[in-house]
Amino acid sequence: MMSAPARSRLPSFGIQVLIGLVAGVLLGLWARELGSDTALAQALRTVGSIFVQLLKALVVPIVFTAIVASIAALRELKDAGRLVVSTLLWFALTSFIAVLIGIGLGLVIEPGLHSGLAATSAVAPTTHGGWLDFLKGLVPVNFLGIGAETSATGDVLKTAISFNVLQIIVIAIAVGAAAVRVGVGAEPFLQFNAAALAIFRRLLFWLIRLTPIGTAGLIGDAVARYGWDALGSLGRFAIAIYVGLALVLLVVYPLLLRLNGLSPMAFFRHVWPATQLGFVSRSSIGTLPVTQAVTQDGLGVPAAYASFAVPLGATTKMDGCAAIYPAIAAIFVAQFYGIPLHFESYVLIAFVSVLGSAATAGLTGATVMLTLTLSTLGLPLEGVGLLLAIDPILDMGRTAVNVTGQALVPAIVAKRAGILDEARYQAGPSTTELLA
Repeated sequence: MMSAPARSRLPSFGIQVLIGLVAGVLLGLWARELGSDTALAQALRTVGSIFVQLLKALVVPIVFTAIVASIAALRELKDAGRLVVSTLLWFALTSFIAVLIGIGLGLVIEPGLHSGLAATSAVAPTTHGGWLDFLKGLVPVNFLGIGAETSATGDVLKTAISFNVLQIIVIAIAVGAAAVRVGVGAEPFLQFNAAALAIFRRLLFWLIRLTPIGTAGLIGDAVARYGWDALGSLGRFAIAIYVGLALVLLVVYPLLLRLNGLSPMAFFRHVWPATQLGFVSRSSIGTLPVTQAVTQDGLGVPAAYASFAVPLGATTKMDGCAAIYPAIAAIFVAQFYGIPLHFESYVLIAFVSVLGSAATAGLTGATVMLTLTLSTLGLPLEGVGLLLAIDPILDMGRTAVNVTGQALVPAIVAKRAGILDEARYQAGPSTTELLA
């Protein structure tokens, strides 16, 4: 009797992503040689942008339904208010550590004293950060926090749709709280919401399976479009940023995990899909559905807590964009213009980095955070223009650290509160297997 032929198996999901990453780099180098207007370059750009658009399309429904479900489930969690306070304190603590590293590297490496840039390349940005933006960002512009902006290019009108995750969080918390207060009459709505969340999570799983293809497109487009040519005159600055990011990601985070009795290896094994997607997509919001999935299904953080903490972190927890980067960049600008910084200046940098990400939560981009830091210190805003040439290259590392930290804090808080599923954290299957 003949045995059945063995079925061919695809490589593991992690290997598939690695293959996509390598293929993207090779295709990007090839596209860069051929030119930015070639079919290959356009194909990489299109594949990458479609993948990010699909991720962003899931952000609103997943965040809304997950938070409504979490508010209903928080009734079963003890000390829910204490979890919220602990989350905010850990956000602040990790940001403070990151900004201290940034200040130290800026003073040691002195990137502003060793750049080949001309002062004529300094241009003031059009978008500024402000301390009132946090309050404005909390107030929803409509029920779903969705906005639209129309711009004219010649005779062509283009309308761009955007959404404010912070406003969606506020709306979802209000709806969930109202449903809890209504009681039995709201049970059909909560059941519908739970069913919708399950559907959107299944859509997320299907989308995660496309990550290797999306990774190839995103990293290929980045290599083809930016390359490494722009790093010449800002080499020291880029090195300072990436050294700081590496210290936070590979030293600070593992140390904090160890101090709280958690395995760094298990953490990075589960959080890897979000970290690598953040690196290639350069979008914490676009990566949000994956970050929430790895936190809840991989790290074992309860859904009721993860559904609140991770979306909040995606808007206010940014160790890369709001701590390391503005600290080193502010020191760079001061050194470039020959403006001395004193002890009070470094205290202000730390203060802005710890609280400023919340103040700019209604806006987007590390440039906004940098303008808030520079304006608080009284430094020339034109200095932002000096750094724009290599911002996309730096943004990849910044976003990877951001999303990793957004999963780290909920895991630590859940462990300290005694609600972490440690068996799943230590030996659980991969996120993609759990979503299957």
